[in-house]
Amino acid sequence: MYEEFLDFIFPLAKGAGKIQLSYFRGNDLGIQTKSNVYDVVTRADKQSEEYIVTAITERYPGHGILGEEGGTMGTAGSDYRWVIDPLDGTTNYSQGLPLFSVSIALQYKGETIAGVVYAPYLDEMFWATKGGGAYMQCGQGEAKRLHVSEKQTLSTSVLATGFPYDKDVDPDNNSDNVARIVPFVRDVRRLGSAAYDLSCIAAGLLDGYWELALHEWDVCAANLIVREAGGVVCEFRRNRGVSQAAGNETIVGEILKYIH
Repeated sequence: MYEEFLDFIFPLAKGAGKIQLSYFRGNDLGIQTKSNVYDVVTRADKQSEEYIVTAITERYPGHGILGEEGGTMGTAGSDYRWVIDPLDGTTNYSQGLPLFSVSIALQYKGETIAGVVYAPYLDEMFWATKGGGAYMQCGQGEAKRLHVSEKQTLSTSVLATGFPYDKDVDPDNNSDNVARIVPFVRDVRRLGSAAYDLSCIAAGLLDGYWELALHEWDVCAANLIVREAGGVVCEFRRNRGVSQAAGNETIVGEILKYIH
């Protein structure tokens, strides 16, 4: 019943990806900082969001929008709200590293009903609809239904995490969690895009994930994708923005033994 929205989001995500690839590894990124020197934004971030917001406003003029760069936009009080991170993984992108993504979600009365995460350089598309399962397509290949990893022990698991932008001034910066859990896992990855991390959880490419001080736009689409792939997303903190652990139920329980 949500195919109309997916049919709209797929080309929208790919269009934003084309904008990003046109600047990628070039000399015209226009890199600026936001909250501090670690928090960067590029010309591609802004143009991607403008492209997405313009398309949504034209197609669905009565909908609300929350975007990383533009904040609250569109029609206030609408039952429908789009939650957008036009370029998740800007630090990677600005360095010329290929792990970055476009994240677009649609909520109805506060519940996410459709979510798409697209990694332009890798040409990997992840998506889900409420009650409709989660899927991944690589390039022009066949879509594959997703299911989270079935591993039951940390010792066989590869986890992903990240660090908040205020890590230099707030000692509650996840470094202690990493130190506690590292001895007990197969390994830890820091890929640099929460939306892509979570999509990899849904696909079983990573076994578990946790991070502090995220924002709604980072995770809204990917949270639905994880849950529709049979996974669990657990909010474990309230004093550091959106702080989540994700994976199958057993692995999330094991992660929560070590992170605070």
